[in-house]
Amino acid sequence: MHFSHRLVIVVGGLLSACGLLLASLDLGLPWLYLTMGVLQGTGIAFTWIPANSLVSHYFSRWRPIAYAAASSGECVFAVVFSPSFRWLIEAYGWQGALLVIGGLQLNLCVCGALMRPLEADDATEAPARRKVVFQFSLMGKPELLLYILYGVLAAVGFFVPPLFLVPFVSSLGTGSYWPAFLLSALALADLAGRLLCGWVANARLVRNLQLLATVVTLLGVVLLLLPVSRDYWTVLVFSALYGFLLGCAVAIHVTSIVDIVTLEGFDSGLGLFMLFRSIGGFFGPPAAGWLVDRTGDYSAAFYLSGVCLLLSAVFVGLVDRLVQRRKSSEAKVHQEVTSGKVNPRCRRLSSIRSW
Repeated sequence: MHFSHRLVIVVGGLLSACGLLLASLDLGLPWLYLTMGVLQGTGIAFTWIPANSLVSHYFSRWRPIAYAAASSGECVFAVVFSPSFRWLIEAYGWQGALLVIGGLQLNLCVCGALMRPLEADDATEAPARRKVVFQFSLMGKPELLLYILYGVLAAVGFFVPPLFLVPFVSSLGTGSYWPAFLLSALALADLAGRLLCGWVANARLVRNLQLLATVVTLLGVVLLLLPVSRDYWTVLVFSALYGFLLGCAVAIHVTSIVDIVTLEGFDSGLGLFMLFRSIGGFFGPPAAGWLVDRTGDYSAAFYLSGVCLLLSAVFVGLVDRLVQRRKSSEAKVHQEVTSGKVNPRCRRLSSIRSW
């Protein structure tokens, strides 16, 4: 059965809003796991993946900067809402704050309804698109498997630091509102990183995977150095660097999937990548919390994230080498075909092997 991107996004908006609205009933911790965790998480997945798929399909030459601009909305929201969320809790309580946020997430349905559906280029392409199924066979590509390993490890570095940044700064003796503004500064730097790195990737100054490996390496180094800070302003500088480099990584780590599986396999490749990347997002925060409890120091969470990011950069480098080797092989075969050294049947077999 085939569902349009628009319908999936609208359903995801409803699930996400219902998850927060039901969570406000405060029926216990298991209830929060079910509503804010499972229900809202499913809704966010239903909205995020189709929206990114549409951007990647509609843009070719400008794909990196288009994705960077499209994903910058979450940064703007974080800048505005990080200080406001504490005020909502103080004014309406955490249950009232969840109701407000749940109501805001209903706007995802409006955004989904405004999404322009994909159109076939000609009459023969439409039936072919309707027959497309999820391509589990992509798991047989070593490049994608290595990139999934990158995603699992990088998820720890993406999700853990924002969770422990505020407690870490609060432990230094800052006021109640200063840590919230720290997240706003991080989001602003994140926005700048997305737009700048999207432009760099769009200019084709370096390969996407090469740029991603460099950015992720620097991100890991910054997280290893951040716990050295013992005053608010130094933490602010490292947090801004973290946000900037995080934005750079986010701007290109999704569009790089096109380089690995081509545009035809992008939807399935993105789904598989996000499915397995969630493993890092699921186990990373509890593992970091366990380390903090064992050591009694929030620095352990940042050290864990930094090491995971450095390891993930190694996998990106390996993927880049495999992709370049594949493209070089394909270019060689194409050159031989055009020069008449390889017959069309061999060309067809070569293309099948490359896939």
